[in-house]
Amino acid sequence: MKELLRLLAEDAPGSELARAAGEDAVARDLALRIRAGIDASKKREAELSALVDVARELASARDPGGVLDTIVHRARTLIGTDVAYLTLYDGARGDTYMRATDGSVSAAFQQLRVPLGAGLGGLVAETHKPYWTADYPSDRRFRHTSPIDDAVGEEGLVAICGTPLIVDGAFVGVLFASNRTRRPFSREEVSLLGSLAALAAVTIVQVRATAETAAALDQLSEAHAGVEHAAAAHDRFADIVLSGGDVDAIAAALAELLDVWVVLVDAVGNELAVAGEPSGDVPWQESESGRLTRIGDCWVVAATAKGERLGALVIGGVDDLSGADQRIVERAAVVTALVLLFRRQAAEQSQRAQADLLADVLSGNADARALTDRLRLLSPSRRHDRLVVAVCRGDHSAVRARMPAPLEDRLVLSGPYAGDLVLLLASPDAVAAARGLADVAKRTGVTIAVTGPASWGAALVEAHRQAARLATTMVRLGRSGEAQTPDDLGVAGLVGAGEVDVRAHVEHVLGSVLQYDAQRGTDLVGTLQAYFAAGQSPTRAATALHIHPNTVQQRLDRISALLGDGWQQPDRALDLQVALRLHAALG
Repeated sequence: MKELLRLLAEDAPGSELARAAGEDAVARDLALRIRAGIDASKKREAELSALVDVARELASARDPGGVLDTIVHRARTLIGTDVAYLTLYDGARGDTYMRATDGSVSAAFQQLRVPLGAGLGGLVAETHKPYWTADYPSDRRFRHTSPIDDAVGEEGLVAICGTPLIVDGAFVGVLFASNRTRRPFSREEVSLLGSLAALAAVTIVQVRATAETAAALDQLSEAHAGVEHAAAAHDRFADIVLSGGDVDAIAAALAELLDVWVVLVDAVGNELAVAGEPSGDVPWQESESGRLTRIGDCWVVAATAKGERLGALVIGGVDDLSGADQRIVERAAVVTALVLLFRRQAAEQSQRAQADLLADVLSGNADARALTDRLRLLSPSRRHDRLVVAVCRGDHSAVRARMPAPLEDRLVLSGPYAGDLVLLLASPDAVAAARGLADVAKRTGVTIAVTGPASWGAALVEAHRQAARLATTMVRLGRSGEAQTPDDLGVAGLVGAGEVDVRAHVEHVLGSVLQYDAQRGTDLVGTLQAYFAAGQSPTRAATALHIHPNTVQQRLDRISALLGDGWQQPDRALDLQVALRLHAALG
């Protein structure tokens, strides 16, 4: 057995493990299963690393044709097939057409168009689901047509796997990996091709949008050829978009070009960017179209994309705008809408990535090293060693929007999980995090349970389970609209906790009284014990302590100042009595 463990630690192949096990069939089977698990983990890690490399490569590509060539080349090398190719959807004709290939030799195949529902690719395009086969020519699941079968036969393709390219529910095309001999596709390979297709779909849409932006800027340049400030506008807006600039850069450029102040608001009036010094109210809601409108002393134009109003540009500080200047503002609104659309798509993609990563983190089944690498890609500037878990139960749709900036800066990961919104915060103190979230809970009516801090791995999984139990307890106790730690619930919090730090709990409940006694040499804790032992009667407590009732009352007033109002109510009184018993037991 020691020899087997040594070989496993040294990454020995399965043949050596089998020889070392000898006649022990159970040990040999167990060792080979462990070896297979290690190999599968390494293979998955290599695939994830390759996908990260692909994402970086696609992100740096600007030319649409180059992006598509990169996608099919990567698909061919990652899956290890003879040919890879990509078809794009033609909405006007209702079919898909061949757009990029890698490894193809047939001219007829490279010019193929595939109607929806026809062949394997047409079925993927029609259902938006992946399909694969080890022997396409003889597979009767698909509707064979002469043009498709002839082109596939000329290319010599036998095994084919196709997966859809979809962004925000919109079908973009189909990505294929194919072999010229029979070859089964594993589910892991289909999943890998699907992950590559997801990256490719987002990149294709973004590159198309960038091309549309460039076209819009070209139109701006042509419309105002010979006008100096129009050319300057073209250059500035082009530089901003192509360098990845945000909306504040667009507002600043527009303000400088036209010597005006500019305010950009989102669809509900929240301020996104300001340049110059606005005066008076901003009539952002008055314009619904992409044409500039004069409203009072201001000019307003809506920033719209795909028929949706994403915001509005408001211009002021000028008595009049020439026709050329008005068109510059309208073009600025188009560019602004595109940048806002990019921002939203990036945010949605990030949210999906965070949700997937959060599910893997909290399930406790994924490889910790791979999870850490993925987390660092999402939030490279934040620490991940000690995390506080916040479980938000109820209608949590407005929680993120209500989070204060200090907590937002500490947010490492967030997303839906098991019906709750889960926040992972880089914080050494759950109590401080709960205080920061208290106003969020109050304003949204959400129940927020906070636990931790916990280190990465099994401890973090347990902290989430404890937070989920705490949230259930809070809901049962009617504590909606509050943010609490287990200690905040007193006895109920102890019941719901997986483990209890008794000293920390006593300090949380009685800390202010204990500190007062330690600093001043008083015995308010003893007074509390006598008070509760006397059935909360100051007179009987005074008799037990051999002091005047007025002295007891003065001490109780001091205790009220330390613990806050309501400590004598049944729930708080029970928590205090339990804490006093625990304090006495600790000595």
